[in-house]
Amino acid sequence: MKHIGSIYRNTHHSAMMALAMAMLMPTFYSCNTGKDEPKMPVTPDEPTPEIPVAPAPNHYEGLENVTIPTGLTSQVKEYTGFTLSYNKDNRTPNYVAWELLGTEVSNEVSRTDNFWQDSDINGCTKHSDYTGSGFDRGHMCPAADQKWSEQAMNDCFVMANMCPQLHDLNAGAWETLESKERIWAKRDSAVMIIAGPIYTEDDNSFIEKSKVRVPGAFFKVLLAPYLDEPRGIAFVYPHMKCPGNMQDYATTIDEVEKITGFDFFSELPDEIEEKVEATYSFADWNR
Repeated sequence: MKHIGSIYRNTHHSAMMALAMAMLMPTFYSCNTGKDEPKMPVTPDEPTPEIPVAPAPNHYEGLENVTIPTGLTSQVKEYTGFTLSYNKDNRTPNYVAWELLGTEVSNEVSRTDNFWQDSDINGCTKHSDYTGSGFDRGHMCPAADQKWSEQAMNDCFVMANMCPQLHDLNAGAWETLESKERIWAKRDSAVMIIAGPIYTEDDNSFIEKSKVRVPGAFFKVLLAPYLDEPRGIAFVYPHMKCPGNMQDYATTIDEVEKITGFDFFSELPDEIEEKVEATYSFADWNR
């Protein structure tokens, strides 16, 4: 049997050791290699700073829209690659409008020559309406501008896109201008083009069997909208073989507006519209 005093001392000693260990535990376990742990600063929640976004390049919606004189017969339809206004009285378009991108020019969709009548267009001509007439089925929006899409290529052969054109013009000065447009689109990234027939009161010739009215002239207006300094130009070709140089037929967009009564590119900011429509430089376009 153990002595009471010895038990007390042993018990007291054990208790004291336990207390000392308890007091030393925080210090022991907070020690690592002698270095303090880094402390994360406590800060109030702050909003994430916004990253500045680079301004988008200019892009103007609605450049294909044309305001035409009150009372002029018009049915507007959008096809793949172009929009047109069709006149069932003349059985030709009032105008055809499209944007030609530089990236679309070098594509290789094959020409179809599949002329077709659109039953949704009131008074739309059919392929045979031109047969034996002495006139080409003259594209306003040319097939060579639609090589980027099979659907666009098919759509551009709709007869609503055609006007009666003498072959000397269609395969001559008109085709030369079309080729230039593709060069300009590649150079300027994009060109907006609107083309159509010009009728005056004296233009009373028709393809007899189909009553398709023959225009006395044709217009084309062009806009390079995305340059640092946008520019415009227009061309008017009489319906005949057009000798000479392209610049002989160049004019301002304002002049074509006076001839046709149409209002082009009204969606542009006013200061840009006024400048590109009132002036042109063939040298700038043809360089």
